[in-house]
Amino acid sequence: MSKKEIITSKCTGDSCIHVKHKSGLDIYIREMPGFSSVYALFGTKYGSINTTFKLAADKDYTSVPNGIAHFLEHKLFENEDCGVFELFAATGAQCNAYTSFDKTCYLFSCSGDYTENLRILLDFVQKPFFTKENVDKEQGIIGQEIRMTNDNPEWRVLFNMLRCMYHEHPVKIDIAGTEESIAQIDADLLYKCYDTFYNLNNMTLSIAGNISADTVLAICDEMLRPCEDKGLETFFPDEPHHIVQPEIREKQAVGASIFNLGFKCIPEAEKFLKKEMSASLAVSYLTDASSDMYNKLLSEGIINGSFGGEVFAGEGFFSVILSGESENPDAVRDAVTAEIKRISDEGINEKTFNRIKKSAYGDLVRQLCSVTSSATVMINTNMSGCKPFDVVDIVSELKAEDALSFIKNELLPDKMVLSVIEKI
Repeated sequence: MSKKEIITSKCTGDSCIHVKHKSGLDIYIREMPGFSSVYALFGTKYGSINTTFKLAADKDYTSVPNGIAHFLEHKLFENEDCGVFELFAATGAQCNAYTSFDKTCYLFSCSGDYTENLRILLDFVQKPFFTKENVDKEQGIIGQEIRMTNDNPEWRVLFNMLRCMYHEHPVKIDIAGTEESIAQIDADLLYKCYDTFYNLNNMTLSIAGNISADTVLAICDEMLRPCEDKGLETFFPDEPHHIVQPEIREKQAVGASIFNLGFKCIPEAEKFLKKEMSASLAVSYLTDASSDMYNKLLSEGIINGSFGGEVFAGEGFFSVILSGESENPDAVRDAVTAEIKRISDEGINEKTFNRIKKSAYGDLVRQLCSVTSSATVMINTNMSGCKPFDVVDIVSELKAEDALSFIKNELLPDKMVLSVIEKI
């Protein structure tokens, strides 16, 4: 039997429906009457970092080539009869997919009848079709994609930084793998990874917009094939807390030099979301456009409006990244180091923190008014082990000392990496 619950935010009163379907699939539904569009994602907790795994019945772990999750995503769009894009085009819907470090999602958006599109989505993701011929063809296509990303300065500056941060964790490997690693992929390996990770017990369906929950669940009852939970386990090598090296520079034909200034932080298994949001507010405070540091760097022409920061975290990795354009990234590093020390010594200005917190809270609430953002939040939070409105509720409770504690304990000089792509 499927189990149904209503999840409601204690802060905003917004709600969604969660169903643990009898097939094993987690289903999240947000009915948004009055909206004209529908957005749906069908995803698996399987990304580029998941290269070593076993099932409960297996004696040993299996290791597969880097890039196979992304490769599999590409191949699912080909079925035995025709291409999936053609099926969605016939209904007037737009479809796409993406593979990240920790998940793969297939999606559609439409403004018309969503029921046929939902059937197409659920059908093709459950019907893999891999042959030697179509795998060999895809190796050439993805090989070209890898070469293109290797020439992308934003991509290079990120992965150069990650390789300077992480000794063992596979987050340092390009999501698409390498030309050498994808050459090892064959149909049998794709089927093995598919059967392991595309088990419905490891997957989530998230849909929001002008929909009926009863209709969505009726289609799921019709289309989903029950799966046995086979006890999937993933493995990550032990990662030292210290960085590999503090700096890396590379020259490319770019219009302006770019940088990533990263801090390697300690991953959090418990209270992950609170740490992530504390880090996010700390980053916003540190890079705030009204701060003395920001305005000094801006007035001296060291940074421009592209300067900003983000939290980059997942299973077994957690980092903060400040980025932007600069012909003097060393000055940025020095200024950030000095500002972190000043904040650690003097504390956080409560008025500034509360303004930043209210802005972050407002952004999260605005997302609840978006069909696309609502569906995306539901799938992302479920795959992180949280509930859809936990982020809003946690941010509402965060205090200045939470951000200060993160800055003092995690943004440490010996955990800092500077990655630069310089103009030739």
